[in-house]
Order: sequence, then C-alpha cells, then structure tokens
Amino acid sequence: MQGLFRTKSIDALIAAADEPGHRLRRTLGPLSLTAFGVGAVIGSGIFILTGTAAAGESHQLKSILNAPVLDLLRYGSAAVSTSGRLGAGPGISLSFLLTALACSFAALCYAELASMIPVAGSAYTYAYATLGELAAWIIGWDLILEYAVSNMAVAVGFSAYLNDILDGVFHWHLPPLIAQPIIAADGSFTGSVFNLSALAILLLLTWVLVRGVRESATTNNVMVMVKIAAILIFVIGAAHAVNTANWHPFLPHGFSGVLTGSAIVFFTYIGFDSVSTAAEECKRPQRDMPIGILLTLVICAALYIAVALVLTGIAPYTTLNNAAPVANALKALGMNGIRGWVSVGAIVGMISSLLVFQYGQARVWFAMSRDGLMPKIFSRVHPRFKTPHISTWIAGLAVGIPAGIWDIDTFADLANIGTLFAFVVVSLGVLVLRHQQPDRPRGFRVPWSPVTPMISIAFCVLLMTALPLVTWVRFFVWLVIGLGIYFAFGRKHSVMAAARG
Repeated sequence: MQGLFRTKSIDALIAAADEPGHRLRRTLGPLSLTAFGVGAVIGSGIFILTGTAAAGESHQLKSILNAPVLDLLRYGSAAVSTSGRLGAGPGISLSFLLTALACSFAALCYAELASMIPVAGSAYTYAYATLGELAAWIIGWDLILEYAVSNMAVAVGFSAYLNDILDGVFHWHLPPLIAQPIIAADGSFTGSVFNLSALAILLLLTWVLVRGVRESATTNNVMVMVKIAAILIFVIGAAHAVNTANWHPFLPHGFSGVLTGSAIVFFTYIGFDSVSTAAEECKRPQRDMPIGILLTLVICAALYIAVALVLTGIAPYTTLNNAAPVANALKALGMNGIRGWVSVGAIVGMISSLLVFQYGQARVWFAMSRDGLMPKIFSRVHPRFKTPHISTWIAGLAVGIPAGIWDIDTFADLANIGTLFAFVVVSLGVLVLRHQQPDRPRGFRVPWSPVTPMISIAFCVLLMTALPLVTWVRFFVWLVIGLGIYFAFGRKHSVMAAARG
C-alpha cells in the first residue's frame, strides 16, 4: 500500500527529462506557448456557443441518468421533470468575464507548478510529485480520456463542416459512404462505411507533430493568426450594424441568467492547461510557462467578450439558439463576405484545436511511459526530429479510428469532467508543495495562497456536480478500467518501484 503513494521528487523528474534517450528539443518561447493555448481554447465554439448560451435552451430531462448530480442531490428524483434553461441574453459577455475570472484561479495554480516542474505531462507530472504514484496514474489516465474524447468530437465536427463548405462553396460533396460516422449519436446506423475526412485530418496533423515541435508550433501560429483575423473581421466589420436596442434588457433573466451562462460557457475555456504539456520543450520554462498560460486566458477572454457584445448587438438574443448563430445573423444582414470569413475561422479553429490536443495527449503518454507506468515504446524519441513519434502516431490512430466510426458528441461531457478533475488535482498540488517544500524556488507564485487554490477547488467541484449523472458513471467506469491496467502492468513496471527494489 505504501508504494501506491510514493512520490517522485521534482529533481528526479527533471533529471529523467535530461536523459539522452528521452530528451526533447527545447525550441518554444512565450509567443509560441501562448499560440498553443489560444489554438486549444478558441475553436469553432466561439461562433456557436456564444449565441446558444445567450438565448438559452429548453430541454426535458428524460431520465435520472441525464439529470445533473447537483439537482439530484437537492431535489431527488423530482429532478427528472426539470425543464428549461434560461439564457444570459446580452449579459452573456458578463458570463464570459465571470468564467474567465473563475478559470484564472486554476490558471494561476498551473502557472506555479509549471514554473517549478518544467517536465512534460502536465497535471500527471504534478500529481506524481505531490500526491503519489496512484494519483498520478489516475490523473494521467484521465488526461488521456480528456484529450481523446475532445478530439474525437472535434474531428467529427470538422468532417461535417468540411462537407458543408464543399457543398455550399464548390457545389461538390464527398460521397456519403465516406463522409460521416458509421454510427450516429442516437445509436442508429448512418449507412456510411467510414468517416474518412475525420481520420485524414488527424493523420495529417500527426505527421506535422512527428516532424518536430518547431514545425508544429509554426503551423499552429499560422492557424491562430488566421483564426484571430476572422474573429476581428467579424467584430470590426459587423460593429457598425449593432443596434443598441438589442441590448435592452441587458440581463433579461437577472444575475441568475448570467450564472447559467457562465456554467454553459465555462467549457469554452478548457484547453489553457495544454500549454503546460509543452514545458519540456520550452526554452525558459520558469519564466515563459506562466506567461503563456496567463496570456492565453486574457486573450481568449477578450475575444469571447468582443464576439458576445457584437453578436447580441446585431441580432435579438432570442433568435440565436441555432446551430450557426453568427453565420445566420450575418446572413440576415446580408454580410456574406464576413460570413465567409467566419466559416474560415471556424474550420481553422477546429484544426488548430486538434493539433494542440493531439500534441498534449502524446506528451502525457510519453511522460507516463518514461516513468514505467505504460509500455516503454511510448517514450521512444525520434533520432532526427526529437519528438515522441511512436506515441504521437498511436495517439493519432486512437482518436482517428473511433472518430471515423462513432459520432461521439454525446460523450463530450467526459472531457469536461476530466478537465475539472485535473484542475482540482493541480490546485491540490500547489497546497501540498507549499507545505512540503516552502523554500523551493518558484518562477511564479500563486497570490493569496492557500485561499486561491481552495477557491479553484471549490469552483471546479461545484461545476462537476452540474454535470449529468451518466457522465459520472462513464467517468468512473473509465477510471476502473485504468486501475485494472495500473495494477496489472504499471505498478509492476514503475521506475520508482524498480529503484526501491
């Protein structure tokens, strides 16, 4: 039992990263790190979720499994009859601001640990140094789920959006047999044999990632610039059409609507933690990691708020509850040129998100393999490109093949609960290290500790209880599978176990 809670010292983690056979190339600076974060956080959701969260949605919970855990705790089985969700209206901009402030607590915790432990693996590595091997395995297994499920959903969305663009712009479309998943979200068969474009984009990005982190960062930088340009074209180009009457009432459902909007849009911010997975390939991690994490949050918050203000200004918020609120609002105003840029921004946003999350997933597998908790093949480094090429290719196939078979959008909440769990572990890590190693040098220190990490933990736990019970069930099933693998393989092959005989 004692071995389950053995921790790996920070010095040992750093030394392992410098071993010749496992050494990655340090090429990233603060701008590339920030671009990685923006690439992960700003996806097509900025043109979709902004409108739906403002308008709200009406739904009828069909079973106890679909009811939020918090509702079940408060109201019992009566929660199954709960219906309707109030939107924030034009006040959705305040929802984005409030959510950014809430996320900043977790971001500050990430910044401190990333400056102390400049090693690949993100929350997995931090857990190994603070909470022990079993906790590290759990969070590593959880991160694999987070990154994989997120990218499966995005890859399916990319495929659908690509088909729309090919059909709408070029009047040509892929054959249905290779243009959609085999199994739809409701479990029915679509008649397709495979979603080829979902797999193809993932394999293309995998090839870019294997070629080198510098090449990956350059590709991502270009896509982020295109994405930001599309957002600015919308904000500046549509600003003259803003009708301030659409902002009245600004808070149609009061502050409760703003809070509801915050819960909805919180998940548009997840992804800034992917910056920390690049710590081992950062030139000056003690300085640049905190800059990259915090700048990501500030830039993304500013872009979200700007889009929210303009969108609710050019159209009544009650009309925005549809699959493409920005595009439809622009179409109604006859702004088809700007609408085209929105389409470009949406598809580039999805590609950059896929790139960054595939990068992060491969680094988590690499770190776990280097510690002996996963097969050693995952920690092999390409002799020329200095990237974990095998784990990168396997990660690409592990996401691309399921994305070609299933429309797994219904499993997207698994990524949300996984992310929140990671935030909790990182915040706990700050508290543990402040207690155990108060004098260890830190490139960045969380202000007002221990209050800040405790607020981060409380907020994340609260949001986790807002997720459906079925998400918790799936999450625990995934963890049980992971524990089985750990006790069958990881515990026996752990580098720490071998070192201690």
